[in-house]
Amino acid sequence: MNKKHIAALVALAFTAALLVFLTGSLGGRKSLLAQTLSAAGSKAGSITQAENQALSAPRQLRAVWIATAWNIDWPSSQGLSAAKQQQEFIAMLDEAKNVGMNAVIVQVKPNADSLYPSEYGPWSDVLTGKQGQSPGYDPLAFMIEEAHKRNLEFHAWFNPYRIGKTKDTAKLAADHPALKHPDWVAVYAGTRYYNPGIPEVRDFVVAGISEVVKKYDIDAVHLDDYFYPYPEKGKDFPDDSAYQKYRKSEFGSKPNWRRDNVNRLVEAIHAAIKKEKPYVKFGISPFGVWRNQNADPTGSETTAGTTNYDTLFADTRAWINAGWVDYIAPQLYWNFGFKPAAYDKLADWWIKETEGKPVQLYIGHAPFKIGQHEPPGWQNPDELPDQLKFNARSAGKISGSILFSLKDIRRNPLGFRDRLNTELYASPALVPPMPWLGSAAPQPPKALTAEGTADGVRLDWRDGGGNPAYYAVYRAEGSGSEAARLVGTVRSGGSGAQSFTDRAAPAGKPLRYVVTALDRLHNESTTSRTASADVPGRFAKAK
Repeated sequence: MNKKHIAALVALAFTAALLVFLTGSLGGRKSLLAQTLSAAGSKAGSITQAENQALSAPRQLRAVWIATAWNIDWPSSQGLSAAKQQQEFIAMLDEAKNVGMNAVIVQVKPNADSLYPSEYGPWSDVLTGKQGQSPGYDPLAFMIEEAHKRNLEFHAWFNPYRIGKTKDTAKLAADHPALKHPDWVAVYAGTRYYNPGIPEVRDFVVAGISEVVKKYDIDAVHLDDYFYPYPEKGKDFPDDSAYQKYRKSEFGSKPNWRRDNVNRLVEAIHAAIKKEKPYVKFGISPFGVWRNQNADPTGSETTAGTTNYDTLFADTRAWINAGWVDYIAPQLYWNFGFKPAAYDKLADWWIKETEGKPVQLYIGHAPFKIGQHEPPGWQNPDELPDQLKFNARSAGKISGSILFSLKDIRRNPLGFRDRLNTELYASPALVPPMPWLGSAAPQPPKALTAEGTADGVRLDWRDGGGNPAYYAVYRAEGSGSEAARLVGTVRSGGSGAQSFTDRAAPAGKPLRYVVTALDRLHNESTTSRTASADVPGRFAKAK
């Protein structure tokens, strides 16, 4: 039997193999698609039959917060040139991509000001050093474009009420809405806030978010844990006049009224987003504890001094049950074994809180704590990696993680960045779909070719239709029956012709490739036909 016959038999054996169920790296949920594709020639290096080809790709949101308030992450300082700001942001996106992220959550309204031209707040001083002064370009448009080039989801992060420190009042832009509407403002613990109890404030906040949803190609609107401020001992938020004016008899108490104010805001933001662009997600990352069990038997086994419901007036349970959020990402910034709020106990509580409901559960993690002396658990280099592995063992009940913040990842505390790159997020992941937002997938790519080059294996294909946002590239190695694993994603160029070079393709093995198309909600098509590149320099063409 000559070499050509042997190669042909190897190809046929590979393509006739049974579906193999494999999960992706870090234990992500299965994404295994069985496809029936037409047979082609029997020569090695041609398009082969790919009947029942299994695909293996973890489905996880892997996101990082990029904070702009007080220049925490970006820009590195105020007053940088536009070119320097852009250079820094591109480097941050490249870093996020290099450590396996598939989404960035960027603070676009840090202190009732904006990183884009807005009718609802002046230019932010984090850009130029002077609030109200244009940086000479539109940072938000730039950031979205660059994120999408790298196939990173862009979540626009808003702080709805915080205006800034009272000591900085003189620095407010002359046209700042807080100066135009001083009756909207409450001062608490040295900080100015828009008063959440005033209906006009709520309408103003919703309109400001709607402005961004309408004008920009964002993937999600994101709020964090700042609604009513964290309490200062012995001081109550100064909203008596608003309470007397706007309370209703059914509330029964000021805490109930405050919770209703936040609920109304969340409901209104959700409605405004879905009215404008139903596919744009809405997510909130609240404080990690809803209520302690000693206050409510359905609360968590914690003794936290602060809770969402009782001290921050953020009723996360109400939002989840009402379907107002597409994802919830509690900030579980505590270690395993931390008695007041242990990581595993809280993660399990949130799983039960969200299970079976049209909402995805992500966990907010604290790289900024790694290496701290107190509590001692954060001196353990395995603490945060073990949290990510705990999430992975949830069988998809925890759909991903968000890390605060990119600056802390970049400093590589106790080798955490290295472990993301080489172990935890070493293989790429696809963002989980949200079927309640839409489930129709694009058509599969057409005319896939694979060619070995000096740089790796170059793949070319054509768009199959259905307005794909990006493509997933899968590779199977050798001649066995293993699943084809995700090796990369590439954003749609919009021209119909697409390409990708697999620079990590191993030499000396028969390689099989398939490509799928995904929409912006991450609904995945069936596969393209299979292309093979068994040795560098050979290629296969699809018919």
